[in-house]
Amino acid sequence: MTTSEKIKYLEQFLNQPEENYADSFKADIIMFFDDDFSKENSQLLFLGYLNSKRDIENWIDKLTSRFVMKFNSEFETENDFIYDYLENG
Repeated sequence: MTTSEKIKYLEQFLNQPEENYADSFKADIIMFFDDDFSKENSQLLFLGYLNSKRDIENWIDKLTSRFVMKFNSEFETENDFIYDYLENG
């Protein structure tokens, strides 16, 4: 997949209708990226490590699952939580 294809798929996947509680955090991820799904957004560089649509889905699924299990709004913001995931996996 090209970078443009990855970015387009990421945006499409994040904008799919919610099916469960974890999906509700996709809106926070979109806001983290400032709703800027372009090659110029340096926050999307992590896509270089992902090679397929399934890799992108797994990345988002893992992040939203972590939101459900570990996010504590009393001690961190959604953006800090996502940034930590980008930096540390």
